[in-house]
Amino acid sequence: MIVRESVLVLNQDYQAIGVCSVERAFVLVMLQKAEMLSDNDSRKLRSITEDFRFPSIIRLYRYVHLPYKRVNLSRHNIFKRDRNRCVYCGSRDSLTIDHVVPKSVGGRDTWDNLVTACQKCNAKKGSMTPEQAGMDLGHQPFRPSFVMFLSNFAGEVREDWKPYLYMS
Repeated sequence: MIVRESVLVLNQDYQAIGVCSVERAFVLVMLQKAEMLSDNDSRKLRSITEDFRFPSIIRLYRYVHLPYKRVNLSRHNIFKRDRNRCVYCGSRDSLTIDHVVPKSVGGRDTWDNLVTACQKCNAKKGSMTPEQAGMDLGHQPFRPSFVMFLSNFAGEVREDWKPYLYMS
């Protein structure tokens, strides 16, 4: 059976560095490359002869040097930031990318200028700003933090993850 839950991965200094599958976390713990800091009491991993704790948070024994963690600007990540909804009407149908300040008047491809929009709203707005088109943005576009994407990738943030995610 494939388990579709995520495990928070911490560096040796307890800083959140990613998420991985339950299977991957279990292997890292069994190979003694990581320690299990928290488990899900309501679940178990089972073999034919044994029951194992179901990991929720693991910490690597060796420090992994990582470059500055930032979220890359991409179509996929803009959809993710905007929760796969049009920022103008909230629709989830026929999504595309819209420039808040159109390229035709100097708008650039930046986190602060790109939003998710449905085709209908994008066509209505055309090459105008939202103000000129009489359309309200549901939220202002922004550069998301790495921690925000970590928690969004894993779905709902579990209570035992919060101290590690919000300390960064």
